[in-house]
Amino acid sequence: MKIPESLIADFRKEKVFLLAAHIGPDGDAIGSCLALAEALKSAGKTVFVYDKDPVPECYRFMPGHRSFRSTLGKMLSKNPLVVLLDCNSPERAALEGSAFRKTVVIDHHETESDFGDIRWIERASAATGLMVFHLIRAMGIPLTKTMATNLYTAIAVDTGTFRYSNTDPDVLRAGAELVEAGARPGTISEHLYERWGENRFELLTRTLGTLQIRDGIAIAHVTKDMLKKTGTTESDTENFANFPRIIDSVKISVLIREVDNGRLKVSMRSKGTVNVATIAAAYGGGGHRNAAGFRIRADLETIIKAIFKSGRAVLSQS
Repeated sequence: MKIPESLIADFRKEKVFLLAAHIGPDGDAIGSCLALAEALKSAGKTVFVYDKDPVPECYRFMPGHRSFRSTLGKMLSKNPLVVLLDCNSPERAALEGSAFRKTVVIDHHETESDFGDIRWIERASAATGLMVFHLIRAMGIPLTKTMATNLYTAIAVDTGTFRYSNTDPDVLRAGAELVEAGARPGTISEHLYERWGENRFELLTRTLGTLQIRDGIAIAHVTKDMLKKTGTTESDTENFANFPRIIDSVKISVLIREVDNGRLKVSMRSKGTVNVATIAAAYGGGGHRNAAGFRIRADLETIIKAIFKSGRAVLSQS
């Protein structure tokens, strides 16, 4: 993994940083921000960590998660080096309309923009957390137990706990080194997958009750009414899009969530060579071949029909 020399030079030179994750943060975005923030602080830097949306409940075991700020406040007045992690556009990080002195992008998504004075994009990387792991090592900063926990979580989330096809030798070597540095795989997995509240499980049950399967495509949805009746929030749907992939015949799994102002959030997962990023890109979204999404203002039934049609087209090309 080749890290731009200009990126390392700026990270050593700069004094103030603003690390920003994407809206609706997942474990990779959160872990990457927290680990890099700790590493930079240990080198004497001033670091702010920003995400417009709150950290989902399932990730609140991650060390330092309370350091995220949901408003910019006076952070930009400090003229920080702005670093986007696990995303590559100011809109994706809820930073649109702001002016920046200098920007860096560290990301591994297949779809990308031209934003960033320094751009480090590794589409083949399993996780942004893996990139941050290599960056911290390249800067000569020792891994702490808390850094290791956050990076291990980041990598575990984006590799399906080392089950997905992006689990390569580099992933496993990094995982081993992070365990040696103090990450506890059993504890992390328990927090990720075995600490659900009964209301979240009820929400999953209701969501699976909406499941439609046709031609290898599975689509389920979550409405605001379902959240209200179960006393849950949108963040409780984390990982729901993955469940229908358990079915052998399902090649594309889709979760549609009703969010705000009549908008829908669509999360797609796929198996093998099936590229759902092409579907997301057609609607202004993005992601990876096997994990992508977009937001749209549309009628639920209309978008379900559209995704079934797009999904069949993608499957015919795979």
